[in-house]
Amino acid sequence: MAETTAEGEGIEEKKPSKLPLILGIVLALAGGGGGFFAVSSGLLGGGGQADHAESLPEEDAHMVPVENAPLADIAFVEVPKMLISLGPSAQADHLQFRASLEVPKQYAPEVEGLLPRVQDVMNSYLRALDPAMLEQPGALVKLRGQMLRRVSMVAGEGRIRDLLVLEFVLN
Repeated sequence: MAETTAEGEGIEEKKPSKLPLILGIVLALAGGGGGFFAVSSGLLGGGGQADHAESLPEEDAHMVPVENAPLADIAFVEVPKMLISLGPSAQADHLQFRASLEVPKQYAPEVEGLLPRVQDVMNSYLRALDPAMLEQPGALVKLRGQMLRRVSMVAGEGRIRDLLVLEFVLN
């Protein structure tokens, strides 16, 4: 569109330059590529193996990487299968749950003796949950951490290394 002056001469509008836009895109791509390289090569936190154990969430901080764990010192104590009825507001009627406890071999007989208490704690916790929470995508990770914390309190400090979820079926 042209503007006219009192004399009738046409003055055209000047279009803004695209140079700043192109320059911004190029710098953003270069910065993203440089950042990716720095993180993946370990120059910044997040990419190296040494930082991995320190960056674990609290609920996974107890876990020992397999390559550092003495495998001969580990025993697994099977928790009997549980069938938990869900409330009337749930999409599924029941939760079928089975787990195994990873324990140091020296504590395996003691933990086996405590299985009724372990089952009670797990059953009580799972029954008290909101059924909608069970259906969320990341629910199993949260549930596992909470159950491990509760089972560790029942069994005693240092007796439970990990809780392995073997079966988690909503039906």
